[in-house]
Amino acid sequence: MAWDPRQYDLFQAARARPGHDLMAALPPVRPARIVDLGCGSGRLTVELAARHPGASVVGLDNSPEMLADAPQADGRIAWQPGDIAAWNPADPVDLIFSNAALHWLDDHATLFPRLVARLAPGGVLAVQMPVTDPEAPFRALLHRLAGQPPWAARLAGRLRPDAVRPPAAYHRWLAPLAARMDIWTTEYLHVLDGPDPVLEWTRATALLPVTGTLEGAEREAFLAAYAEGLRALYPPDADGRTLFPFRRLFIVATARG
Repeated sequence: MAWDPRQYDLFQAARARPGHDLMAALPPVRPARIVDLGCGSGRLTVELAARHPGASVVGLDNSPEMLADAPQADGRIAWQPGDIAAWNPADPVDLIFSNAALHWLDDHATLFPRLVARLAPGGVLAVQMPVTDPEAPFRALLHRLAGQPPWAARLAGRLRPDAVRPPAAYHRWLAPLAARMDIWTTEYLHVLDGPDPVLEWTRATALLPVTGTLEGAEREAFLAAYAEGLRALYPPDADGRTLFPFRRLFIVATARG
């Protein structure tokens, strides 16, 4: 599954907004070590480094394409290829930041306590994830098409199941490890420009298992059917712009001292 930083950045401001909101919700901390898990092309990582000039910063991502697009000017930032599921730092971390990445991983009941356990006393885990609700119109359409001929056989098992759990589940998993927690959801109303903007949005993320599996005319036929369905679900307003509601889950947990 190859990520395309240019496709991802077509809606850069809308995608960055939740990350900025997560940053704004951080408690007062003076971290010495920061890790950005699933840093992508590193724009938020650079902002974290600027906010904490005394910290060493690691940006970790499993996409060589995204890391190749990361800024190289700040020598305090170490860009590292790696899998979040296998990440195991040698020393405790003061701030683990992750924007729109952990929903790609399974077994959050194990993952989130493991991440808090990697924090130094008083360290902070700050996470934002899309709420991967299979009933969201664009996701429901994607799963429905993927289960129909002529694509069903090729796409069987390719689309990820819903990994993100209800907010209360994260509270229960982290309560034994956290001194403080703040968990909330926000629904953003993204106002998108251009033709088929929801298709272009999903090309960078939710559609990747499809476009990475199908080829040639088969892939183009799927995209055409998906685009047609999305136009019915998200018709443009009178001004030509498309309204795209998108819900996200935020978690900020401070480890016990």
